[in-house]
Amino acid sequence: MSKLERIMHIEDDLSIQEVARVALEIVGGFTVKSCESGSQGLAEVADFNPQLVLLDVMMPGMDGPQTLAELQKLPCMTGVPVVFMTAKAQTQEVSSYRELGAAGVIIKPFDPMTLSEQIIEIWNQMHA
Repeated sequence: MSKLERIMHIEDDLSIQEVARVALEIVGGFTVKSCESGSQGLAEVADFNPQLVLLDVMMPGMDGPQTLAELQKLPCMTGVPVVFMTAKAQTQEVSSYRELGAAGVIIKPFDPMTLSEQIIEIWNQMHA
């Protein structure tokens, strides 16, 4: 199994983006590419070549499910897990995110000290 190193994080809230980036880089040791919109993520995903995408559900313009649908069309995203981050985490909502193709769902507010562990757990499940 390959080691997870590169994560793209697509999040419109800059304060959440910064907390997640610091948590993933400092605590997790990952290389993180932060994007503030689905369209920016789509524009930069091929160059960054992420191994995993962390994607906010509720964003203006192109929301998380729409962004996921567009990411899934890209050859560079074949086999790349996408994990949603959301405060909307009722059981039926989590189920619908999985049906769209999400590898996992991380609930907001998240704990910066355990975010990397949660992502590694999802990564390991995908590669078991």
